[in-house]
Amino acid sequence: MVDENLSPYLARALEGLLSADHQIEHIRNHFGAGLTDLSWIEILSQEGEWIILSGDRRISRNRAELAAFRSSSLIGFFLCRTLTRKPVRQQLIRILTIWDQIEAQARLVQPGAMFEIPERSGKFRSIG
Repeated sequence: MVDENLSPYLARALEGLLSADHQIEHIRNHFGAGLTDLSWIEILSQEGEWIILSGDRRISRNRAELAAFRSSSLIGFFLCRTLTRKPVRQQLIRILTIWDQIEAQARLVQPGAMFEIPERSGKFRSIG
């Protein structure tokens, strides 16, 4: 699931490239616009095993949102601040470059884990 802080075009591009193995949606297409972070975290957690791609690091700093995410069935990958400022094309290139690592990391960790996608390195940093 791609959150509202990243472009729907990014979600469409990922869906087009990865749909054989993954269901990728933009959160607006799933719920419509304007759903609070606490609401989508709760609903997606109940739906099952979603991996979240996000540009919203505030989730890791807001106590209620962080607690909700940590207790959810979700795993989050958050673009670092410099990546969120890049054009969508560059965000897409970076995500695709490390996609296999995202999948591998998601298989290794417990739900509720949150990681930063770095601009250059292949190592994820745990956040929250």
